[in-house]
Amino acid sequence: MMNISNNSLVTQFIIIGFPDINGAQGLFFILLSIIYIFTLSGNLTVITLICTHHQLHVPLYLFVAILSFLEIWYTTVTIPKMLTILLNEKSISYIGCLLQIYFLHCLGITEAFLLTAMAFDRYMAICNPLRYPSIMTIACCFQLAACCWVVGFLGPLTQIILLSHLSFCGSKKVEHIFCDFAPMIKLACSDTSLNVTVDFTINSFIIFFAFTCVILSYINIISAVFKIRTTEGRKKAFSTCGAHLIVVLLFFGSVSFMYVRLTKNNSVNYDRVMAAIYSVLTPMCNPIIYSLRNREIKELLRKKITEFF
Repeated sequence: MMNISNNSLVTQFIIIGFPDINGAQGLFFILLSIIYIFTLSGNLTVITLICTHHQLHVPLYLFVAILSFLEIWYTTVTIPKMLTILLNEKSISYIGCLLQIYFLHCLGITEAFLLTAMAFDRYMAICNPLRYPSIMTIACCFQLAACCWVVGFLGPLTQIILLSHLSFCGSKKVEHIFCDFAPMIKLACSDTSLNVTVDFTINSFIIFFAFTCVILSYINIISAVFKIRTTEGRKKAFSTCGAHLIVVLLFFGSVSFMYVRLTKNNSVNYDRVMAAIYSVLTPMCNPIIYSLRNREIKELLRKKITEFF
């Protein structure tokens, strides 16, 4: 996957992390640990509820379970390393840094296309209700999800290969909260113009294509919903889309501000804030959103809590 440049004189990097919280590392460590535990337990709860209740074995909820599974790995790529940084263990090997970038982006691309597949599922359910059961079968659901994973794992390969050919012979301090393309490109002492152009092209295409498909799906969904004569029918149709649309806006909004740009000279604080939103806060919000916005999941969760106590 990676052809590591012989010109790279740096064998490890120092991730600066959170330089403006001197004296509050302990508090931030506790807060981030709570967020990570909540994210893992929340997504595991959603997966368990869907897998153990046969009435939820439909494409809508299977996609939610797959998204929750993805979020567990997505946060695990970054948050544990952030926690070690707060404990002043800031070093990361050159290979480890490239692997973190690769898995961060391949999982992010997978999520972008998975959200697109979920939008297509809602489009078929609302705009083509008679054909929906025959088209969106369980097999079709898993095939779409598999395609999302394949595209995700192939997506960042070009960028990673180009990054591995850069020379890093100066500073080894990564001005970020984890390894990523932009802060690594800033450290290179060789020409990075190709890297910047390729990053912009690939990121823009993926985000624009996926988000455009989602928007087109929702334009058709909204048009179909307004043709429903009863208020109750319109409310029910919108309720099945509300959680997904909130997650879409959170995810695409944060990654667009972070990755769709031709210059890599934004302030490091801006990059840190945007990175924290899409890598920490958004995955934490997803199980809350789906639990509160999906009636079946909310009722099952309430029932389980009642039984437990």
